[in-house]
Amino acid sequence: MDTQIIIGYLSELEKNNNREWYHAHKEEYKKANAEFESFLQELIMEIGKFDNSVIHNIPKNLTFKLVRDTRFSHDKSPYNPAFRAHISAMGKLPVPVGYYIMIKPGGQSFLGGGLFADMFKEATNMVRAYIASNPCEWDKIIHAPQFEEYFTVKGTALKRVPAGYDKDCPQAEYLKYKSWYLEYPFSDGELADANSFLTKAGKIFEAMKPFNDYLNHALAGFQMPER
Repeated sequence: MDTQIIIGYLSELEKNNNREWYHAHKEEYKKANAEFESFLQELIMEIGKFDNSVIHNIPKNLTFKLVRDTRFSHDKSPYNPAFRAHISAMGKLPVPVGYYIMIKPGGQSFLGGGLFADMFKEATNMVRAYIASNPCEWDKIIHAPQFEEYFTVKGTALKRVPAGYDKDCPQAEYLKYKSWYLEYPFSDGELADANSFLTKAGKIFEAMKPFNDYLNHALAGFQMPER
């Protein structure tokens, strides 16, 4: 497992973000992708030490394509120079929420968790209602010392607390949210020692687990929309 092969390939793709270079370097991609999948397998086993619901996953089923959808973007570069994966009980589906990793050179890599997908209105409504009904548990999780050491809850938000909710309650700011997620950034240098990084990633994801569990309780019964 050589994480430098991953960083090296993605760095070159970022500098040469065009179809000609990509197709001319397919072998380099295959090597980097194989290293990423090997890395993911180790990460799954590390997470499995505290969350055995992810153990059954196969790395290649958890990853996302490099090809970007440029139809509605000002950035027309064809590739996202990042290796990404979502590890949960249901694989890479956004719900149930799980453990996310993005490796993108140049200070853009992070470990993540929670609900990133704010386009699912039903999911947003379910989480918002659950926070309003279970405020003490929410506060206990997000103010736990280990949680606060690593995370701040992020998410796209409305300008006002939605109708039907108490705008003066302690959780009012979080009731504005349409998504609730966590990000822990890491550097290219941290990834260089793969074994050390895997240990650290496991520790960070373990600190994230109560937050994920809370959201998954909120999302019990949610069905992904049919495409």
